Amino acid sequence: MTSLKDFMISRVRVKMMKLFFTDPEEMYYVRQITRKINEEINAVRRELDKMIGYGLLRSEQRGNRLYYYLNKRYFYFQELQQMVVKSTGLGKKIVKLRRKLGTLELVMFSGRFIRRLAPRQNEVDVLVIGEVVLAELEALIKQEEESLDREIRVAVFDKKEFDFRKTRRDPFIMDVLYGSRVMIIGNEEEFVDRQVPSV
Repeated sequence: MTSLKDFMISRVRVKMMKLFFTDPEEMYYVRQITRKINEEINAVRRELDKMIGYGLLRSEQRGNRLYYYLNKRYFYFQELQQMVVKSTGLGKKIVKLRRKLGTLELVMFSGRFIRRLAPRQNEVDVLVIGEVVLAELEALIKQEEESLDREIRVAVFDKKEFDFRKTRRDPFIMDVLYGSRVMIIGNEEEFVDRQVPSV
């Protein structure tokens, strides 16, 4: 049973949540976690027990090691993922530098980008809607590409162009609208409310 008490969290659990949600497809064993977050093994074990107990993590025995991984069916999975994505890595930088980057109405990361998977053909990792200072955004993206050691596909539209493409049922925009995503700036309802009229 999930309750608000599950979210009264310690420093160690915050670090662990950042670790797991930064690469949600990854599995970790105990000593690996302690090395990555630089915390004592007993504290890590306590938090693992709690996170298993309320269902955020699951475990799997492989050989002589017990591995832990995120339970994507956990009731608050999407909300926690969005919080972590906004407070770490590229998401954190975009939120922090929002004014420097221009007037950003909506910023979205694709589900595959969040899961550290390569984008499919004609798919973008990051969608930005607003009046954007392109030089600032490009510098930020380049820095993140070097950190991740991979190309980041970015699409930028002003509001008028985005809405126009949507009314024309542009295939690229339709793929974005119906794909999995995490909102970094703006909210899901606002994003979906810009939907095209039904045909």
